[in-house]
Amino acid sequence: MNANQKSHQPATKDQARAARQRAIDFARASVGLEGFTLSPEVEAINRSFIAGKLTGEEHIAAIRAAVLHG
Repeated sequence: MNANQKSHQPATKDQARAARQRAIDFARASVGLEGFTLSPEVEAINRSFIAGKLTGEEHIAAIRAAVLHG
């Protein structure tokens, strides 16, 4: 398989967790560049997502609820 081909193997739990961590780190950095910091409540939601306790959709819904109602 060359570098341009993607494997059809499912991601391992560690790979999936690492991908979720990278996504949160990217989002945190982006928000930080705008001069904001994430609340402890949002960071707790992020930790649950990274740990695999929330799906992507559940994560987004929880963040929206925290921001809109918190």
